[in-house]
Amino acid sequence: MTLEGRDLVWVTLTWWGVSLSGVLMPGPVSAMAVSEGARRGCVAGPLLTGGHAAAETILVALLGLGLGHVLHYPLVIGAIGLGGGGVLWWMGWGTVAAARFGPADAPVREGEVGPSHGLLRAGVLATAGNPYWLLWWATVGAAYFVAFSRFGVAAIVVLFLLGHLVLDLGWNTLLASLAGSGRGRLPAGVYRIVLRACGVFVMALSVYFVYTGARLVAGLAGLAR
Repeated sequence: MTLEGRDLVWVTLTWWGVSLSGVLMPGPVSAMAVSEGARRGCVAGPLLTGGHAAAETILVALLGLGLGHVLHYPLVIGAIGLGGGGVLWWMGWGTVAAARFGPADAPVREGEVGPSHGLLRAGVLATAGNPYWLLWWATVGAAYFVAFSRFGVAAIVVLFLLGHLVLDLGWNTLLASLAGSGRGRLPAGVYRIVLRACGVFVMALSVYFVYTGARLVAGLAGLAR
């Protein structure tokens, strides 16, 4: 194996390891995989990942255009925290509200997370609404993007992007499958607790993101006086 080949193997393995640590970290998409898996079964995992993958593909393309530099500005980070926190609060509240229904009679009304396109949309919103996701890609992801760039477009697409998305798919599908395996046997009270816990977790994240974003924006406003 050539020196370049060994470098590519090393960069790829370390990237997959770093990606796995990010995938396994609890976040809005993981919470949605659990809550929607309890409602609709293992199919929720791949569908949520589809929306998540769409957002990440767009972001990787933007990184190639230099977005990583823009995301380092404090004002941008603060605005992302405020906007993303608002989206996550809305999604978390929707999950908590859905907990009033039992597993067998949880309806899907217009505007709620649906069986297909609704779950894809939820994957996009849960991803793009997470400020830490943007900052992770602007730092760790951007650094590895540069590392893969010297090996060509194929390495970026197959090893960098698709390799990361496969890990996302596996984890989200596992969470949804575990949550959905008890569907039908899961007591209504336990089902409601699971949904409420996931919703409260997402709402707690949203409060933290709004708080940190507001502090950044307020600090910059104070400096400008």
